[in-house]
Amino acid sequence: MQSEHSAVGATHLPASEVYTERATRFERACDAETQRWNRIANIRLFTFLVAVAAIGWGVWQGIPLFWVGGIVLLAVFFGLVVYHNIIGKQKQRHEELWKINVEAGNRISRKWDALPLRHAVRAEADEPYAADLDIFGRASLFQLLETVSTHVGEATLGRWLRDFAPPHTIRARQEAVAELAPLIDLRDELALRGRLMGEKKPDPARFLSWAEGDRWLAHRPWLLWVARVNTVLFWTLALAHASGVIGYPLWFLVAAANLFLSGTIGRRAYQILTQASAGESGFKHYAASFELISHTDFKAGALKQLQERLKVGGLPAHAQMRRLQRLSNSIWPASSQLYLVIQAVALWDIQLLSALERWQVAAGRHAREWLDVLGEMEALSALSVLAHDNPDWAFPDVSPEAVSLEARGLGHPLLPGDVRVSNDVTVGPPGTFLMVSGSNMSGKSTLLRAIGVNIVLAGAGGPVCASALRLPPVSLWTSMRVADSLERGVSFFMAELQRLKKVVDAARACREGGERRLFYLLDEILQGTNTHERQIAARRVIMYLAEQGALGAVSTHDLGLADPPEVAAAARSVHFTETIRRGQSGPEMTFDYKLRPGVATSTNALRLMEIVGLELGEGHAASPLRGG
Repeated sequence: MQSEHSAVGATHLPASEVYTERATRFERACDAETQRWNRIANIRLFTFLVAVAAIGWGVWQGIPLFWVGGIVLLAVFFGLVVYHNIIGKQKQRHEELWKINVEAGNRISRKWDALPLRHAVRAEADEPYAADLDIFGRASLFQLLETVSTHVGEATLGRWLRDFAPPHTIRARQEAVAELAPLIDLRDELALRGRLMGEKKPDPARFLSWAEGDRWLAHRPWLLWVARVNTVLFWTLALAHASGVIGYPLWFLVAAANLFLSGTIGRRAYQILTQASAGESGFKHYAASFELISHTDFKAGALKQLQERLKVGGLPAHAQMRRLQRLSNSIWPASSQLYLVIQAVALWDIQLLSALERWQVAAGRHAREWLDVLGEMEALSALSVLAHDNPDWAFPDVSPEAVSLEARGLGHPLLPGDVRVSNDVTVGPPGTFLMVSGSNMSGKSTLLRAIGVNIVLAGAGGPVCASALRLPPVSLWTSMRVADSLERGVSFFMAELQRLKKVVDAARACREGGERRLFYLLDEILQGTNTHERQIAARRVIMYLAEQGALGAVSTHDLGLADPPEVAAAARSVHFTETIRRGQSGPEMTFDYKLRPGVATSTNALRLMEIVGLELGEGHAASPLRGG
């Protein structure tokens, strides 16, 4: 194994203390602004009442000083309204920052019930590993990483956790994550700007539909020329008539023609303008996040590339959005009293649509990429939180030259640090498998899930819960939580077979593809049949996977699984054990969850029955299970 990677995200204070200090600071700021906000609200009301009374008294009594003073107070009132809104935004800002840091502390201690479950993505039963390894849902890896605050960030992080990236991509992400790890203010600000969009995140689909869609006016260039010529002609005729050069109001004919065009073919132009404006009103909320990314001085290559992807025509995305917002603000609503006048003198809808379509060509085609950049930035930020909060975790070495998974101090990332037990683990080389045996509750399934979740983190580009980890690029498959299906008429045993068929097919595909090696995790497979057939079938599956060059670990209660010589030669046996003491209230069982070499030599099912009070006696132990 190569030397350990240096610790990541190191800080002078433990992360929990950092978050506690920040949460306290933001809470105090929020409380102070709440008091100021309430005070200004009362002053606003008092100022308005006095202003109305002064104006009313001054008009009634004919005293100019009173109504003039009332008007001045009204101006003060409107100034207070603006200031009140500013204080309200500051108050909301510090309240959200307080929540962000409180959640960060709960995330470190793995207080799942105190963490909001915001993400909508869930694991499907037929996914390679997501359902077995708690990647999504409550108390999941995604909930641990859930600092993303936009739909695009959620989608990007979910995609990264589902697909093992190529080694060069992983290295680039690791560099970016390491740089972002100590930048708490930046990470909080990125999360904040997403949260300030509101609980119902703006859906960019409508805007993208317009921005990436066909240009209506581009297929009717004559209409734009008519609008331009008629505008010049109208004002020329109007000035000529006003100066007496022309004795007849010929400009009226041009205005009538403009209104006719506006009410017929130009109606479609207005519809497109309103569609673009409605989409822009939702999309503009992302501009604040674009600006934050563009204005930060980054050194990592991946982060610099994200910034470059936000530039179009030499302008960053948020500047392009400001240009679009100015154009959208120039749309006259059809309900306005001046709408017909504007159309009559300038065919304004046509000319404004031309400007919007020019923006569409110059920048609109890049809008989806801007969102992709934001999603990647949020995903990198989420992974960097792990690096900051766990300075003893390491970045893994993902190398095509590696033939085994080699880990030192490997633990389960979803367990709190004060209860997590770490172990050194080696899985491989090809042609072998890790056989994990042990009694009930000793830690076999937890070890398999620890290996799997860390592989997922490694493939996403994040740090892993280990002091060192080296592995090749892999395609991860698991069979751990197989369930039967009454709806599909599938028994538990058949469901297991169908799952194992997918694992075997994946191993064959990986061997033929050659880019990745299958990594499998099998937990107590084929429990739905008798012991003799289970052992035979399990051996066949495991040995076939070994022959395909796959890497993997198998947990089992069958201590004779590796008895045949060919299986024994391929098995790398490790086990967990327990300690049983006789206490005052009966037997007490404890586990140290430390991995030991060799096959387990003890079982504890009967002891556990005794501990829970299920003592039926030797002659009657099976009687409650007999059918009628």
